[in-house]
Amino acid sequence: MACGIWIGINKMGNKIKKESRGILLAFAVVLLFIFLSLVSAEVGTSSGNNNTVVNGLDATVCCEKTTTGLFCQDAPAAQCNNAFKQAPTACRSTSFCKPGTCYDSSEGMCATNTPEKVCNLNNGTWSAKNPAQCELGCCRLGDQAAFVTLVRCKRLSAVFGLETNYNKALNNEADCVLSVQNQEKGACVFEKEFEKTCKMTTRADCIGTSRNASSSGKVFYVGKLCSAEELGTNCGPSKETTCLDGKDEIYFKDTCGNPANIYDASKVNDKEYWKNIKDKAEVCGASSANANSASCGNCNYLLGSICRQVTKNDSTKPTYGQNICKDLNCKKTQNGKDYKHGESWCIFTDSGTTSSGIASVGSRFYKHICINGEEVLEQCADFRQQECIQDKITTTSGDFSQAACRVNRWQDCTSQDNEGDCANTDRRDCLWKNSPDGKGYQFANAPVVGTEFSGTGNDSTAGSGAAGAAIAEAATVGGVCLPLNPPGLQFWEGEEAKTICSQANAVCIVQLSRKLFESDSDLKCEGGAEGNCSCWDNTKKGPSKEWVDKYVDVCKSMGDCGPVVNWVGQAGYNESYSVTVKKEKVTT
Repeated sequence: MACGIWIGINKMGNKIKKESRGILLAFAVVLLFIFLSLVSAEVGTSSGNNNTVVNGLDATVCCEKTTTGLFCQDAPAAQCNNAFKQAPTACRSTSFCKPGTCYDSSEGMCATNTPEKVCNLNNGTWSAKNPAQCELGCCRLGDQAAFVTLVRCKRLSAVFGLETNYNKALNNEADCVLSVQNQEKGACVFEKEFEKTCKMTTRADCIGTSRNASSSGKVFYVGKLCSAEELGTNCGPSKETTCLDGKDEIYFKDTCGNPANIYDASKVNDKEYWKNIKDKAEVCGASSANANSASCGNCNYLLGSICRQVTKNDSTKPTYGQNICKDLNCKKTQNGKDYKHGESWCIFTDSGTTSSGIASVGSRFYKHICINGEEVLEQCADFRQQECIQDKITTTSGDFSQAACRVNRWQDCTSQDNEGDCANTDRRDCLWKNSPDGKGYQFANAPVVGTEFSGTGNDSTAGSGAAGAAIAEAATVGGVCLPLNPPGLQFWEGEEAKTICSQANAVCIVQLSRKLFESDSDLKCEGGAEGNCSCWDNTKKGPSKEWVDKYVDVCKSMGDCGPVVNWVGQAGYNESYSVTVKKEKVTT
């Protein structure tokens, strides 16, 4: 349409121009009306996603969590995660995103302006106000300082192996840092008897709280040694060494008697080594024990060495001075093995042990510890009421043995009637023992299944004939749960030992028969398993040795019961157990 109008300009002149303007204006009005209609159709709330839309755009709301994983963000509603809360206001005005302080009790750290939801998800404790645990103080860590909470100070001190040094009175970071700076070490230079001399000390001891000098004319040089040539003092290098209180290492001494750097024989004439204080990690043998080294004094107590004066018995002599890194490890200990300083291990004084689950009378557990080159013994509780357990820690220097005395949990072993419960090491220290002949056990007091015989002890008079066989069969169990480390018993007094040992009392009811014209000496057990013949020896006319030995082993596993040996290897008396045979005639 517009092209047709503009073609007619040459013929009609200004009139056509006016008409064209009118048409164009009308066309613009039509377009504006259409645009406004489209806009007005979009104003309102869309009905598909519960998101508020204003003037065609998403309104800003508070999202408890956005679709990108951020918490408590003011964002368009379309960016909110619908599984979490949202509100048509700023997050600071909501209850679920109100900022507070989040306290981490394990690390002792506090985070301010943290929403409660974020704090809870990170296992912290949230508070609208700053809690008492978040009050700050000055934590001294050697020659460093940190302005942190008390719990954080304890955590950092443990990491660096230091004692906790916390000062709540220093309530700002500047004073905290300054308190440590006053403990900086270096050379304190001063005049004495018309001579410039020096002393290794701290800034505070040299010049007090001033930064450079005091009225006494002392000047402090942080990080410098008194033997540094640039200081021009009367202190110089020497070949003498010394041990310092509270320090593991060997140190050179200067001619004024001040400690210098850690002893290194190769640096005795090195001017640079006698100039600045060197850190332990910067000198010879870093991260090593350097035990018995003639040339390096970088001892390490945790790795097994410490500064000690050399003796005539030491096989190694230092190149300079009279001190050496003494080896603190233990060689050729009681069990014939070598152990590192700080290691511990278990020893069981039981020369009479025959198998697992049997212990000799008088035996006990010991925890052995290697401390400063000495093998130290720690007794576990008597009567084997404690046992020693041992494990190892894997380190960069190899395995590190650790041991401890622990309560012996034997008391409810005989109450367990299945191998699974018996072997549950989380609850008890027991051993499941299957019958060696595969024919099970028959206990007079039935400690496992709870079935009672009418007889007690070794009086095997539970019954006779078919009735007696039925009782014996009912009490038969395939295995028995016994203490892994049998307890010691005061068998010489009281009834407790008898009660415990009697749980291993056994009974076997045997059916013997003879022919019509045979005598009682011809009685035999001929029923096999049905006649319960496993416990009878027809040749010896008495209980079979295999059957007796099977129950004697159970008896010994109950504690100091039966024919066990003592801790020096001496056997007990045969009277420690008995086998009784009682006969009852049955006429068929």
